[in-house]
Amino acid sequence: MSKRPINLLLNDILESIDKVEQYTKEMTFDEFSNDQKSIDAVVRNLEIIGEVANRLPDDFKEEHSNVEWYKVVGLRNRIIHEYFGIDLQIIWQIVHADLSSLRQTLSQI
Repeated sequence: MSKRPINLLLNDILESIDKVEQYTKEMTFDEFSNDQKSIDAVVRNLEIIGEVANRLPDDFKEEHSNVEWYKVVGLRNRIIHEYFGIDLQIIWQIVHADLSSLRQTLSQI
């Protein structure tokens, strides 16, 4: 658990989502998968999102169980421990399908 207030932790997640969306704006999957700088930037921000989610207090996560926190944290763990085995298709899907719904949910908290 972090000593940072929950609202700042949530803001950290939202800022990382903003960055990922900005980095991949108007990119195709092929462009993304051939741009190592974009891959590194996106993966780093997904790591941050997972790390911050991991630092949220358990009671907060239980109160907001509509967010699948275990998946958010699990992605971070997978990225950290299996960096060279990351499936870019899965990363792309997360960027384009999951982050916007996470943003929407967190914005309502």
